[in-house]
Amino acid sequence: MASVSSEKASAGFGPKLRARKHGAAAPLDDLDKRLLNLMQGNFPIAPRPYQHVAAGAGISEQETIARIQNLLDERIIRQVTPIFDTRALGYSSMLVAAKVDPQNPWRAANIINAHPGVSHNYLRNHEFNIWFTIATEPGSPLGLDGTLEVLAREAGAESVRQLPTLKLFKIRMDLEMEGGTEALAKAVEAQPPAETEPQPYDEFDAAVIRATQGDMPIMPEPYGPAAETLGIPQQELLAHLEQMQERRLLRRVAAILYHRRAGFSANGMGVWKVPDARILELGPRMAAFRGISHCYQRPTYADWPYSIFTMAHGRSKEECDAILDSIASETGITERSTLYSSTEFKKIRLLYFTDEHRVWEREHAGV
Repeated sequence: MASVSSEKASAGFGPKLRARKHGAAAPLDDLDKRLLNLMQGNFPIAPRPYQHVAAGAGISEQETIARIQNLLDERIIRQVTPIFDTRALGYSSMLVAAKVDPQNPWRAANIINAHPGVSHNYLRNHEFNIWFTIATEPGSPLGLDGTLEVLAREAGAESVRQLPTLKLFKIRMDLEMEGGTEALAKAVEAQPPAETEPQPYDEFDAAVIRATQGDMPIMPEPYGPAAETLGIPQQELLAHLEQMQERRLLRRVAAILYHRRAGFSANGMGVWKVPDARILELGPRMAAFRGISHCYQRPTYADWPYSIFTMAHGRSKEECDAILDSIASETGITERSTLYSSTEFKKIRLLYFTDEHRVWEREHAGV
């Protein structure tokens, strides 16, 4: 993979603006923005969680529920959902860069998107033009390598570059709705690298995940229907979810937003050439910036010297650049490239413990 220069990125592979249905930013008042910040944080694991959100916003539970429902109807909130930890559940996952036909990237994207473990897929301003994240189930006959071989062949990819996570410094998609560029470009307290090893779980854990994953209902007691499905009291389900959070199987429950509808029209993947001896020092410092949602150490190659990946989200390309410039000023690392997305091919939350992975492998590889 040829390394990216700013000249090449702007001249040959620059973002193309695309008209998207429901893609324009929607008008939001201050209370909407406050609610969105609260909902993206940690939605309470409690019998009536909207009472806690309402207290933070200074309004009633009834008004909170009505506003959240309206934000869903207006496609600003994508879903309110538990966010389980893919790696802790034993799924294998990685970021992948693929070089496909630049004249018809949608053909390749549609083939890649059909895999149930592909959660994010973007067209980016680089000769490796499709970047996607993929996960395979524990015990998958194909595994990641075999799955990528099938996808590369079916998508007609000229080349595929695997970029697994070596160190996880941050993963938290949490858009700052109330603050401006200064807030996004500000560092907060750095955290140590996160654990990424699989954790033990049992069949009841899997049943809880099946019952709660996906869209939660917008109602006073949103955990109630899942408890009914499981045939247990709601309080027992809440206690088990808290226990799963302690065991790192569950990261949090939160609202996931449509970025562009929420006003965040740009995302830039800032990749940094960091000396090996400083990766563990600088990774947490880069991750600490409010405008950074994801920060990882990934492998380097002879033609790809960038070891730390930071995903910046902003209301414009200039705001993303400001976040990354602040990181450069804070760390003294100036060798970086920024890959901007011009098209979002797919963005979903993975569904765990379903039949979809086995069906895909049987249909595409006969295993």
